[in-house]
Formats: sequence, C-alpha cells, structure tokens
Amino acid sequence: MKKTFIALSAVAVIGFGSPLFTGLVHADTKAQLNAKHEQLKEERESVKEDLSEAESKIADVLIEIEELQKEMDRVNDALKENQKMMDQTKSDIKETEAQVEKLEAEIVELENGIEKRYEILKDRAVSYQQTGGSISYLEVIFDSKSFGDFISRVTTVSKITKSDKNLIEQQEADKKAVETKQNEVLEKLDELNAMKVELEGMQVLIEEQKEQNEGKLSSLEEKKQELVTMKKELKMEDNRLASLEADIKQNIRALSQPSTKVASATTSSSGKSSTSSSSASGGVQTAINAGFDHLGTPYVWGGKSPGGFDCSGFVSWAFAQGGISIPSSTSALQYTGTKVSYSNAQPGDLVFFNTYKTNGHVGIYLGGGKFIGAQNSTGLAVANMSSGYWNDHFSGHVRRVD
Repeated sequence: MKKTFIALSAVAVIGFGSPLFTGLVHADTKAQLNAKHEQLKEERESVKEDLSEAESKIADVLIEIEELQKEMDRVNDALKENQKMMDQTKSDIKETEAQVEKLEAEIVELENGIEKRYEILKDRAVSYQQTGGSISYLEVIFDSKSFGDFISRVTTVSKITKSDKNLIEQQEADKKAVETKQNEVLEKLDELNAMKVELEGMQVLIEEQKEQNEGKLSSLEEKKQELVTMKKELKMEDNRLASLEADIKQNIRALSQPSTKVASATTSSSGKSSTSSSSASGGVQTAINAGFDHLGTPYVWGGKSPGGFDCSGFVSWAFAQGGISIPSSTSALQYTGTKVSYSNAQPGDLVFFNTYKTNGHVGIYLGGGKFIGAQNSTGLAVANMSSGYWNDHFSGHVRRVD
C-alpha cells in the first residue's frame, strides 16, 4: 500500500495552516480555486484507492482467519480423538497386564500339579518295589486266586498306570496351551505399549501444530486491527478532504455570482458595515429547510459544512443559513434560547438526546415526532423520535431559538 503514508500524512500537507487552506480564505481568482480543487480531487482519489486496498486486504485477512479457524478446529478435534485413543490404549494395557498375571498364576498352578503327580507316581513305584512295605505290582498280579482274578488284576493295574500317564500328559498339554496364550497376550501387550508411545509422540506433534496456529491467528488478528485502524484514518481523511472540497466549491460559486457577494454586505453612509435583509430573512424556516438538500452528508466529528457534519455543527450551520448565529457545540446549545416543554415543541426547536452523555446529541425538530440531524450511523438524515432508539434516548430537553 505505497500511497498509504502519503494519504495518512495529508493532514500535515493540507492542514489549516497549509498554503492550500490559506488559499480557501485568501484566493483572489477563480482559476486559483479551480487549481486547488483539482489538487484536492487528486488527494481524495489517492485516499480512496488506499481505502479500497485496505478494505480488500481486510477481506483477505478475514478469509485467512476463517480458514485458520477451521484448521484449528480440525487440530482440536484431532487432539481430542488422539487423547481418546490414548485413554483406551492405557485401559487395554492395564487389562492385558492383568491377563498376563492371571496366565502366569495358571502356569504356576499347572506346574505344581504336574510336580505333585510325578511325586505320587514316584512314591507309588517305590512303594510297590520295597519289601516289607506295600505290595508291588507283581505281587498284586501273582497273588490272584484264579486266572480270571489274574486277568482282572492285570487290567486294573494297567488302567491305573494308564490313567496316571494320561493325567500327566493332559497337564503338560494344558501348561503348553497356557504358555501359548501367555505368549499371545505378551505380544498384544508389546503392541499396545508401542501404540502408546506412538500416540504420545503424535500428541506432542498436534500440540505443537496447535501452538503454531494460535501464533498465526494472533498475527492475523494484529494485522486485521492495523488495517481496520488504517481504514478508519483513511475515512476520516477522506471526509476532511471532502469538507475542504465543499468549501472550495462554495467559494467558486461565490466568485461566479459577484452580485450576491456584493449584496451580502453593504456599507452605510456612516461607514459602518451592515448585513442586508436578504441574508437573514429566511430565519428559522430557512434553518429547517437548509439540510434537505444535503441529506446523506457523512458524519464528521467537528464537521460544520456540507462536506461533513457532526450533530451540533449541522444545527449551527443550518441556522446560519437563516441568518441566525448560535453556538456549534451541544454543551453550549443546551442553554441557547428559551426552554420549552416537548408538548409545546414547534418546528425549528432544538431537541436533545442522552447518548454518550446527557444532552450529548442535538437535532432540529420538524414536527410530527420527526427531527433532522447528523447521526453517526447514517450521516445527515431525518429520524423518528416517537419510537425506537431516539425515543428511548430523548432527554425531554427542548430549546427554542429566540
């Protein structure tokens, strides 16, 4: 925005003490005023270009902020989802570790069972083979009373040994199955721990991305605020230049109508200056009508001409068109003339509203609950004080200009 600094420094270049403004007061020829008018037009065009560029950049920044906000929402969602997965993984790890402990206990129990079974079999075998103790397998068999008893005893001994063998084999198989299950659970535990490490690393990365996005958002918000401030300054400068341009046009019109200039002030035979009756004949009615040709004029703080008005500046200017001199500040206008009740208000009376302070806003009453005034939001406009915002803020204070 290479023209911005030129535009924003225009106050210094075209200030009240500058040659240009001095020319408005002391210009001798219409050509000089036209030249200054062209210069002002160029200045305003430059300001408007910068204003348009600032608005475009603000729009771009707003789009960037919107896109970044969407990205931040996605990052926040990813953080929540990743945390959810981490919580679930930790829960699974805890559950799996409990399974490992349980399987380890089962293995120990099976090993103890197998060991006990071996001890029983060993003791039995020793007992059968010892003399003077319990009888051996052979004694059991050969002590049979008949061949049938012999067969029966052989079968019984065979069943006992086979049962012991099967029991040991089953316990060994159970132990192997539990060990296999334990290995599977341990593998699962390793996978869960690896996943936990990966999720923790991912969480760190997402947190870093979130921090980076927050930094970008802060920078964009600062950029946006700088552009908004610049836009306000450019608008103020444009309004100020518009006011100066209006003054030049008025002077050019005055030079184009020399008879009006002569008629505005005459010198009496005594040598004293006096105002002609035509300049003051309009009175209050002229003040009431003065603003209608300038509806829509932008609101300018301290503005007192058709280039830009504030509320009190407009009221003072309007009455001046009718040849009536009144102050140009609300603090002074609230004591001007005579106080009357709102029920007796007439067109041309001053009506006051409590805005940023008591009686902080003023307008000219038109009758029928309407008034004309310079408003912040709409510029010079006719507004309704019978309802809505102005009704709510009407102070009841009415002054009639004497």
